Amino acid sequence: MLGWLSATEIEDLLRTEVVARLGCHAERRTYVVPVTYVYDGDALLVQSADGLKVRMMHQNPLVCVEVDHIDDLANWRSVIAWGRFEELFGPDATAALARLRERLQPLIVSETTPAAETLREGETRVRSRNGHAAIYRIHLFEKTGRFERR
Repeated sequence: MLGWLSATEIEDLLRTEVVARLGCHAERRTYVVPVTYVYDGDALLVQSADGLKVRMMHQNPLVCVEVDHIDDLANWRSVIAWGRFEELFGPDATAALARLRERLQPLIVSETTPAAETLREGETRVRSRNGHAAIYRIHLFEKTGRFERR
């Protein structure tokens, strides 16, 4: 049976999962890439190494995200949401980084998701092994969800 997720089911899925596919579009190109995130009830908090997606979101802050949970091909839930990119700096970035660490560290820490640290005075971006990383939020302004159950 195919169906629509309720608002509560959409919120539950966004809170329980940690990987989203982020779609951004700029300069006549669309780019979709997985990101780890924490959902705060309004926005996804994300840290990404500087690169194409961050540059694209600076050019066009409107994005689309997809989050799913798949038990098997006949039992799954999926949320599509549209939102707006906002890069975070200073105390806001430090707080977001702490939330990311709290949620993700028990799972695994990778090169692009280093442990949270406090930004020093005047710093705007956290340093990672591969240079610098942007900390940002995606404010979600529209959400929809579907499911299939056997």
